[in-house]
Amino acid sequence: MAMFRKADSDGELDIASPPKIGQARPIRAKNVSVIGPTLVFKGELSADEDLVIEGCIEGTIAHHKKHLTIGKQGRVKADIHADSVIIEGQLIGDIYSEGIVSLAKGADVRGNITCDRIVMEDGARFKGKIDMRERPKAIVPKEPVQIEPVKTEKVSA
Repeated sequence: MAMFRKADSDGELDIASPPKIGQARPIRAKNVSVIGPTLVFKGELSADEDLVIEGCIEGTIAHHKKHLTIGKQGRVKADIHADSVIIEGQLIGDIYSEGIVSLAKGADVRGNITCDRIVMEDGARFKGKIDMRERPKAIVPKEPVQIEPVKTEKVSA
């Protein structure tokens, strides 16, 4: 894993995927908004870019098709609709995700989670229910395939 990433001509880092649980995030990244730890927001929040929340949010977060991270200092009281969600801080509310939901060590989540996949690290706290969507089942042949027994010859010595 590379320790440093090369910045592009704008001096910003190019990030194609959301950070993994426990992975440090760069300070400036392309198409990522950061809500700082001193910011308090009440209402409906939506964006067309990845979002990192380190402040206090109350209301709803509509973040379809994007990555949402509630950082260690983040305190959120809202229902979340996002493609993928990483929780490192505190959330009171429901999560609706078409992708993965990750609860990091130290996360405190009180609410229901509806998602395709979930990862929960040791030390994360969760109270609620998890509803994982059914994935399409594999196509199974209608008739079982007949396998004929293999004939073996006995060799005498």
